Amino acid sequence: MSRSTPQMRAFAEVLIACETDENPSFGTERPADFPVFEKLRSPLAMLMGSGGFRALLARALALARAEIPWLRAVHVKADGALAWEEELHPPLAAAEILEGRIVLLAQMLGLLVAFIGPGLTARLIEEIWPKILLNDLIFRQRR
Repeated sequence: MSRSTPQMRAFAEVLIACETDENPSFGTERPADFPVFEKLRSPLAMLMGSGGFRALLARALALARAEIPWLRAVHVKADGALAWEEELHPPLAAAEILEGRIVLLAQMLGLLVAFIGPGLTARLIEEIWPKILLNDLIFRQRR
């Protein structure tokens, strides 16, 4: 069981806050509606293929389920999108959804750093979210 690291968790919170600023309805969506992964999907699919992206997301989801049990009701579809099986879990509070998103994204970021390295991961994030200043994050200092 791999818990998300505080460093990746903090980085995930920054990305989610950036998305929330751009899309105020972000917190009111269904648990599997996750714009951060939608923005990551295309560039990562170009880098590692759509199957590679699905595999990476599925692994991050498997790791995140150890921390957030309700994520068992989420699965990765063939196109790489996340799907929520409502009948498998009762309705969730916004705070529970946010915590699940943070942990899942932290796991995904940790896997990205492990597989493609912190430098390439940082460049990818900077291209998708140019307003985020990675120089101030510990994540960037690992390069």
